[in-house]
Amino acid sequence: MGAKTTPEPSVYRIIGVDPGTVVLGFAVVEVHPRSRRVVELGVLKLAQFRDHARRLETIHRRLTQVIREHAPTIMAIESPFFGKNPQSMLKLGRAQGVCMAAAIGQGLEVSEYAPRKIKQSITGNGNASKEQVAAMLENEFSLDASRYLADATDALGAAMCHYYQNRSAIGGGKRFSGWEGFVKANADRVG
Repeated sequence: MGAKTTPEPSVYRIIGVDPGTVVLGFAVVEVHPRSRRVVELGVLKLAQFRDHARRLETIHRRLTQVIREHAPTIMAIESPFFGKNPQSMLKLGRAQGVCMAAAIGQGLEVSEYAPRKIKQSITGNGNASKEQVAAMLENEFSLDASRYLADATDALGAAMCHYYQNRSAIGGGKRFSGWEGFVKANADRVG
């Protein structure tokens, strides 16, 4: 565990999480009024643990470590989508709950976003593919998305969704009266 890096007052850090019990994605993003950067982006691989409780304990421990190290103020977490397998939904719900407990235990607020809302915030299209979301994030942060599993970029998407939804409250945000104004102010995102 590294030394805690406390951000300066004008800096806002968000931890994004794509919960899972086999692979969990996480991303810590630092936003300034005029810039954004990825502090840490990664996945937690859990398939080696046969016991579900051990997976949940590992999720809690690792996310607590990331939160302590990077000092975000909020967790943006992707809400589970409704699947056909009730057992899978139950396990995913438990993982999401453990992620939230890790955040709350460290004093963070938690905001939950539906996958469609995240896609809409990142690409402008709620039906966008994971690849389209990753490509937009790759462009915004000058990342090589092929180096990361989709779970990591999904977590980054959750963090940035929170930022875009709350930009005015965070600081440096602008409201736009139409698409033209948004495109003009966000040429780096739309292009």
